[in-house]
Amino acid sequence: MNLTPTIRAFLSFRVRTINQYAELAQSHQSNVLKRLIISGRNTCWGKLYHYRDISCYDDFRKTVPISCYDDIKPFIERMRKGEKNVLWPGKIKWYAKSSGTTHYKSKYIPVSNQGLNSLHYVGGLDSIALYLNREKNSRLFQGKGLILGGSYQSDSYSNKSITGDLSAILIDNINPLVNFFRVPDKKTALIADFEEKSKKIALQTINSNVTNISGVPSWMMGVLKQVLEISGKEYIGEVWPNFEVFFHGGVSFAPYREQYKRIINSNKMRFMETYNASEGFFGIQDDPDDNSMLLMVDYDVFYEFIPLAELDNANPKAIPLAEVQLGQTYAMLISTSCGLWRYLIGDTVKFTCTKPYKFIITGRTNLFINTFGEELMIHNTERGVAEACKLTKSHITDYTVAPVFMDDNAKCRHQWLVEFDTPPESLERFSTILDNTLQQLNSDYEAKRFKDITLQPLEIIVARKGLFNEWLKSKGKLGGQHKVPRLSNSRELIEELIKLNFQE
Repeated sequence: MNLTPTIRAFLSFRVRTINQYAELAQSHQSNVLKRLIISGRNTCWGKLYHYRDISCYDDFRKTVPISCYDDIKPFIERMRKGEKNVLWPGKIKWYAKSSGTTHYKSKYIPVSNQGLNSLHYVGGLDSIALYLNREKNSRLFQGKGLILGGSYQSDSYSNKSITGDLSAILIDNINPLVNFFRVPDKKTALIADFEEKSKKIALQTINSNVTNISGVPSWMMGVLKQVLEISGKEYIGEVWPNFEVFFHGGVSFAPYREQYKRIINSNKMRFMETYNASEGFFGIQDDPDDNSMLLMVDYDVFYEFIPLAELDNANPKAIPLAEVQLGQTYAMLISTSCGLWRYLIGDTVKFTCTKPYKFIITGRTNLFINTFGEELMIHNTERGVAEACKLTKSHITDYTVAPVFMDDNAKCRHQWLVEFDTPPESLERFSTILDNTLQQLNSDYEAKRFKDITLQPLEIIVARKGLFNEWLKSKGKLGGQHKVPRLSNSRELIEELIKLNFQE
């Protein structure tokens, strides 16, 4: 039975609300801030920063400090021990374990019951609402969705809480009715060992009518390859003939897009990007012809933005959504119903439209290379890799980049460690295209590459198959939402990977 028309009609109220974002964004954000402040008044944090005296945004900005994980870690540790009313009312049981890019092995992001519904699940529901509104011939709910999640475990720090991948937390707490429309079963979905899980998912879903998949592109590719191996088919479209959409997020899709098109081989296929992080659900791609995402302004998240040039100041000035300008790069601050207050999430964004607010993710505040003044950002490298793959008919699995400060010949360059799924016929041509594209995209990089004076041509080291997964497995991070940092100003990571790459 095809329930898609019924569900489309049920979700039409959300489409009407979202269509009003262009006119009501400031009103929505004002209401969000008010209800968050009221909810936080009697918490330890709210009392510390006098939330009862806050009556407007200017009060909030002047009274509450900008925070990073270092600042809130002591509060979160109290919460993980079972203390209530610390950052958010009541006790919080669940903590999304995020690798992040801090010096901590893991960050533990609180996930409140209110946050689950008003900050996370609502994003998934709206993604479906927007997709069905656009795709009038969709038969999404005639079949099932394959949702790829991670795992969770009791908190080693305290038996009062549970930690794990956000995706696992969402699967465990999902409305039981949703289970009628998803695969695999919960037990399989929450297996910790990714290699075991991917094989079992393939076995369970191979004969299912899968119409859609959701997950991180790098990990989902592993599952799809298992499906093809077990089924003996060449294309996913042969296994699941009604397959129509991939809701993806977590990493840039650009380096993977052509590989997915090749492995699926279906003219029905659609791709829809979402911005769903451990800290919340923030954006949805509402137009397949526009790579930017719609900022979701009526969830339980209040947004502020710091111009990138201000970020290193002792007291950087944050601005509200109403003051952002097109084309400028901002670090994003969030306040949410999970108890994050003016929290520097670590992502940088650039707005492409303000009616409604639409944006692209440009990178991480500390995930770039600026050793020689080149200011190479992650969105540059993702587009560069995508172009090089396209023109050389190659596909990558993963990569990481770091500077070579000065070799024996006093030469400086960027060193890339790249694992190919389908290698190019000529690595030299791949390197040249990549280097030239980066120069076209980034004027600072181009200036430093001028006549090879500051930066020499980039160097690519080919990683053996499975290297990055092997490294992640050695760190206990295989599967879920974990990923290898792609850009670093330090050589620590790349040296570790190169050593592993050449081990017998």
